Amino acid sequence: MIRRALIVWGGWEGHEPEPVARLFQELLVGEGFQVEVTNSLARLEDADFLQRLGLIVPIVTMSRIEPTQTQGVSRAVAEFGVGLAGCHGGMCDSFREDTDWQFMTGGQWVAHPGNDNVRYRIRIDRGQPHEITESIGDFDVVSEQYYLHVDPGNTVLAYTDFPHPDHPGAHSGNPCKMPQVWTKNWGRGKVFYSALGHSRAVLEEPLPKELMRRGFLWATRRDEGF
Repeated sequence: MIRRALIVWGGWEGHEPEPVARLFQELLVGEGFQVEVTNSLARLEDADFLQRLGLIVPIVTMSRIEPTQTQGVSRAVAEFGVGLAGCHGGMCDSFREDTDWQFMTGGQWVAHPGNDNVRYRIRIDRGQPHEITESIGDFDVVSEQYYLHVDPGNTVLAYTDFPHPDHPGAHSGNPCKMPQVWTKNWGRGKVFYSALGHSRAVLEEPLPKELMRRGFLWATRRDEGF
């Protein structure tokens, strides 16, 4: 059976939405998907089209979405088992005014002290074995270290120690394991998120790229199969 994916890109250009969209398109085509890439959120209003997809990948930062568009994605995921997967601000800083979107995706960006030149460690949660992180060890990235408000119901697969010692700030009295990679269920559908991905270059690194590839495939799986 042919698997179909929709990639929607837009919003703030600093996150390189179109180059990231092309990278994800290459990944998905390599896994046998038919992929449509668009920079129009209006595509999210086509209910018949959405429910026939295997996967929706949003790459839209700091933008606005119509309630009918959020509802279209939510219904496709919850009722028809369409997967939802994305990264960084492209999925969890997409629509700051839309709490329904944040409820579905499992988190919302709040801060990144030090901006995009922080070397920090992604730590795989060994207490949460999962096919997405199987055989992947802890690794360092140089990027924005995201602090997010996170759904406590998420299944956290990887985290980072926050705050970074080079950027302590007022949060220093509250050290925590900040989730960076997670999954969650949304009705019949599956949701995957990775906080990595400030630019295409970050996502081209082998481990961030492999996490996205595995996350895409996992999110596409429905209880009854593809």
